[in-house]
Amino acid sequence: RRQRALLCAVLLAAWEAAWGQLRYSVPEEMPKGSFVGDVAKDLGLNLPALKDRDAHVFDTGRTRYFFLDLQNGHLSMMEQVDREEICTTVAKCVLNFEILVQRPMNIYKGEVEILDINDNPPIFQERLSVLEISENTALGAHFPLERAYDPDIGVNSLQNYECSESSYFTLEVKTGDDGVKYPELLLVKSLDREQQAAHNLILIATDNGSPMKSGSTTIQIIVLDGNDNAPEFTQSVYKATVREDVAVGSRVLQVSATDRDEGPNAKVKYSFFKIPEKFDKTFKMDPESGEIVIMESLNFEEHELYEMVVQARDAGGLSSHSKVLIKVIDVNNYVPGIVIMSVFSPVPEDTPLGTVIAIFSVQDRDSGENGEVQCSISDSHTFRLEKSFDNYYCVVTAELLDREQASEYNVTRNHHLVLTAVDGGDPVRSGTARIMINVTDANDNPPVFTKEIYTVRLMENLPEGSLAFQVKATDNDEGTNAEITYSFSDIRKSIRQLFTLDPSTGDVKVTGALDYEERKYYETSVEGKDGGGLTAHAKVHIDIIDVNDNSPTV
Repeated sequence: RRQRALLCAVLLAAWEAAWGQLRYSVPEEMPKGSFVGDVAKDLGLNLPALKDRDAHVFDTGRTRYFFLDLQNGHLSMMEQVDREEICTTVAKCVLNFEILVQRPMNIYKGEVEILDINDNPPIFQERLSVLEISENTALGAHFPLERAYDPDIGVNSLQNYECSESSYFTLEVKTGDDGVKYPELLLVKSLDREQQAAHNLILIATDNGSPMKSGSTTIQIIVLDGNDNAPEFTQSVYKATVREDVAVGSRVLQVSATDRDEGPNAKVKYSFFKIPEKFDKTFKMDPESGEIVIMESLNFEEHELYEMVVQARDAGGLSSHSKVLIKVIDVNNYVPGIVIMSVFSPVPEDTPLGTVIAIFSVQDRDSGENGEVQCSISDSHTFRLEKSFDNYYCVVTAELLDREQASEYNVTRNHHLVLTAVDGGDPVRSGTARIMINVTDANDNPPVFTKEIYTVRLMENLPEGSLAFQVKATDNDEGTNAEITYSFSDIRKSIRQLFTLDPSTGDVKVTGALDYEERKYYETSVEGKDGGGLTAHAKVHIDIIDVNDNSPTV
């Protein structure tokens, strides 16, 4: 029943085909194989076209959450998705995908927003929290309590706190600059340890989902005797800014508190106050000096602001609290990466201008100017770059290709062309990639004879079957386009009776008796035709040389 309700909630209206962009949204935790969107309909392609053009979800090496069913053109879930697992630090959870089609080549980018459902209740890290308060504490004192954690977002996330009734304490809920709600106890009645040494309260955290979910923890307040003065921090908020490449073990800042008491009650020790476990591994506080040092490498792309509460506690059990804000500055520590998505090769040399030869994307995990990437190509005469959308580019032909001039275009560091992706950081980082594009032959060159006129002198007594001469033509094309067939252009009987022309070699042989007294010369023409049908012609002049083959006659 729950799955049917989720299926009914699938939003299919938010798609947009401009620049090949598709947009869908589905609730999290949809079963494997669930319908996401009708890609065939939204792209205006029929099902046979999807199959013929080999449409598929392009594998970028990341986790694949979707697949394209070519039987119905639907984009479906590859696996069940938990929004809180894959989008722990962002409010809007968007998964990107690319659909690549061939013949002609094109790429369509899409995004699927994973909508939150109220599948997580607010949770307190500890089931029982112990709070020690001196009986001398002044009315109006505030005591921060442990915050609950709810990985859901929006109305499904933590919305409010409630506390069981007490004549000594009331609950105040404050909202920080980051929008997070912080529960605090306010002392409204003087404590008397001799009258009541302990107080037990139930703190309840609720969300506003449907149905509403809640979590609770027990707060045990131990009333301490004596110590009149609590430590006081020198600042209500401590702020520090660090680069994300700061070395592990570096000092970030130091907090300080003073206590007006004397003796053991004036000795202050510092600690973090119920900070998230992941922060506890990142930072360490010296309990004696109040210094905060870094324990593991920072990453701006994962966390750019740390907000923590620190506690100063004296030997008598009194404590005060202050806030620490640590801002991480991004450094240009990632090299732009070029991902070649598809290459159209081999390329006929008669390919029209503007034909897409390759599609690639660039990625830079840095932020701001450090992540802004510009792409260039060294030989902008033959090819040019066109940006399709986001960080996707096409390599297209900028001029007609000529195989005979250059049969290979190498997109590489050491050859004619280089694809370069440069970011806007300081120092600048850049990346390159190589593509091998083979240019295939088109029959754009006719044969050319080695001579325009072949002049030959033959003795009239040359035996039949002898090689008289040879014609020769060349062709700059290759393969069948360069295979030349020879023939006589002259159809006169006298030529064909006396000479034969080998169509493959161009050898001309004598096949009849030559007679100077009958004819002193012959003129004809020959033709060379390549495998693509282009022809060339040359003239042939044959002089017959007299020999003493006749006796005098009286």
